[in-house]
Amino acid sequence: MDRFEGRCWLDWWANSSTLLDSVEVAVVIAAATGGWEANGRLVSDSDEDRKAFAFLCELDPVFALRFEDESVVAVTVHPTDAHRRFRLTEYTGPVQRSVVNRIAL
Repeated sequence: MDRFEGRCWLDWWANSSTLLDSVEVAVVIAAATGGWEANGRLVSDSDEDRKAFAFLCELDPVFALRFEDESVVAVTVHPTDAHRRFRLTEYTGPVQRSVVNRIAL
């Protein structure tokens, strides 16, 4: 397969048992020299969905890209176009990592 074009989900896991959000996306994944290239967009045009996605990307851009057959690959999301579109790269870092975020009240 040289190219995949379809709908998937970007899942953001807080830990191994807590899925905080899942957003439906349309992606194009193509074979490239030494790997693959992927681009996508949010399926929803809702400002609420875009803001939630932007918040999670800023908190930690590592998501699980889930396909219809339930296969999953860890990816890093690189947002563009006010978080409506993005580029994906394979996440190759450690499985366990800490995320530190402080919210000023």
